[in-house]
Amino acid sequence: MKKLFISALMATLLLGFATPEADKILETVDRNMSSTNRIFESDMVIHGRRASRTISSISYSVGDKQSFTEYLSPAREQGTKMLKLDDQLWIYSPSTDRIIQISGHMLRQSVMGSDLSYEDMMDDRKLIDVYSATIAGHEEIDGRDTYILDLEAKVADVAYHTQKLWIDSERFVPLKQQMFAKSGQLLKQVTLSDVKQLQGRWFPMTMVYKDMLKDGNGTEFRLKSAKFNQDIPDYIFSKAALKQ
Repeated sequence: MKKLFISALMATLLLGFATPEADKILETVDRNMSSTNRIFESDMVIHGRRASRTISSISYSVGDKQSFTEYLSPAREQGTKMLKLDDQLWIYSPSTDRIIQISGHMLRQSVMGSDLSYEDMMDDRKLIDVYSATIAGHEEIDGRDTYILDLEAKVADVAYHTQKLWIDSERFVPLKQQMFAKSGQLLKQVTLSDVKQLQGRWFPMTMVYKDMLKDGNGTEFRLKSAKFNQDIPDYIFSKAALKQ
């Protein structure tokens, strides 16, 4: 009996040494996924019930307070621009030559028919600043060992009260993400793949978002290029830039 107790104690200690603390895992994920600023070129493929359509864009972001997106194609969307400053969001439509502010309940609307809401695109804060984490276990995804983290919001202004993350235990990037309402209902799911090393960090180049409350096969983001810690001119983050 004594030997069994000692063996169990040693196993517990070894597991503790082998597995980082939940907050440390989350901090490492944030270091991979966040940056002082970034420039992304991407294709957003919206898989509808009957057909799919692709929208190309370029996005500039500084921290979690400023971002500017310009849609490049197709022709119907070309020239549409989106500007976020702190908690405010504006959209410019070239067809009407108008700037519209998106606020309140409108933030929950779909972005161009995709599985993302404006609210999803607005919140770019580090996970460690918004959630408390606990380790729920391990699971293998596509041959990769992952830590499963349960996240619970520690601030009030979040779209998702809890989340579950599957974190690659070697590269510390999420491979799967589930977002839940306060009631426990699953609202969104994201799968992340095609992980590459970019400028000293691991980063997924393909992300598939699925709104669990709507039909369709999800919305796929394919990053064509991702540049971190670049020189981005200040004038981009202004309402005047929306009409330029």
